[in-house]
Amino acid sequence: MYWQSAASGAQEAYFEEELPPGIQVVATALDGPVYADANGRTLYRWPLRALRNGSTGDRKDGPSNCTDEVLRTEVGFMSPYPAGLVLPYAEQGVSCTQVWPPVLASDDAVEMGKWSLADRADGSKQWAYDGFPLYSSHLDKKAGDVLGGTKIGSGGDGGVVRGPAGPLPDIPPGFKVLGSSTGRLLVNGDDYSVYSWDGDEANISNCVEECLNSWTPVRAPQVSADSGDWTIIKHPSGINQWAFRSRPLYTHNNDSRSRSFDGSDVPGWSNVYTQRAVTPPDEFTVQDAAFGGQVLADSRGRTIYLYNCRDDSVAQLACDHPDAAQDYRLAICGNGDPEVCRETFPYVVAEADASSESSLWSVMLIDPNTGRRVGESATASAAANGDGEGALPVWAYNQRPVYTYGGDQTPGETRGDSFGEFLGRRNGYKAFVLRDVFQNLHFRR
Repeated sequence: MYWQSAASGAQEAYFEEELPPGIQVVATALDGPVYADANGRTLYRWPLRALRNGSTGDRKDGPSNCTDEVLRTEVGFMSPYPAGLVLPYAEQGVSCTQVWPPVLASDDAVEMGKWSLADRADGSKQWAYDGFPLYSSHLDKKAGDVLGGTKIGSGGDGGVVRGPAGPLPDIPPGFKVLGSSTGRLLVNGDDYSVYSWDGDEANISNCVEECLNSWTPVRAPQVSADSGDWTIIKHPSGINQWAFRSRPLYTHNNDSRSRSFDGSDVPGWSNVYTQRAVTPPDEFTVQDAAFGGQVLADSRGRTIYLYNCRDDSVAQLACDHPDAAQDYRLAICGNGDPEVCRETFPYVVAEADASSESSLWSVMLIDPNTGRRVGESATASAAANGDGEGALPVWAYNQRPVYTYGGDQTPGETRGDSFGEFLGRRNGYKAFVLRDVFQNLHFRR
């Protein structure tokens, strides 16, 4: 229902636009096509949000707020330390530009379309897209990595979040593509899900009579033409109907909320994606959640959690990654005590021979006393061979360890959801939600 096999190869098509020299489009596993530099590193925006506390982020059409200053004293935003305190890890501190290298433009660079030039404090020029200065991430190592952010929307007062910049999806008017935890979900202009039916044939709709009591064909304009993955077919009722990749499209008459998966509960019917994420490792399961919906869980059915830490201060850049200082996470999950933290949110330990077909999932070695990663190339088999003594081989999603919650006792419980500051959005834990029935169906990030 949610994923595609590694062999599928389905990728979201996009509208091409003129690009500056050295900029390209690359495909990604979850976020569809994104812009990248000449080395294939994803480009990110850092938009300032109105409802937030902190000292970071860029204003649209303004200069870059990311400098080469190394912050050694705490500013006090969303931190376990008071303002003015010399940071315990000050000597290991890095600047914003080391974590998020700006995408610099040449002296003779020319603005084009949505591509403009932003000023930097040192007088240099930086490429901006749609008004926001662009950066790469020091976490991304190869083309297709999107370890610095996601296109999944962030609701509420969730702090400053980065997202990859990319071209518009190649879809007709009246459709949208939404980022989700399972891929790029196709919806209509009102955000209502569209579905396909196994009972149809290629570019032929067999949904007639009683079928139409529950399903409405998605109408196509009288004046339109086939394009790429999109075709216009004639429904038996005589109307023009959109088909995507030869599958006729419908809305579900019983959907009471936008972005719904309810239609997929009907046998033979499925939500439509421009591309899905690849299936997670076999150790993981899907569980009905107590809040209404479904979550990703471990082999015992215990809900999986992700740790969030937002860039609300230059001292907190990429603070959700195990290569960064873990002070913020340890303060939330264990009052600074690593042992308490491991009891509250245990790591999901991987077997020695664990592997994944999905590039989103990997195994890494973690020092359980510091929460830091032990070597970039560390693996579960390395731990079994005695390398990284005392380190735990744990499952990671987008290179972030995943956790369960000590307070969850039965499959599908989510007692650890929203654990932390601002309901877990700024500095805390959120459940790995696949489907959310009641909370406005906004996908988590």
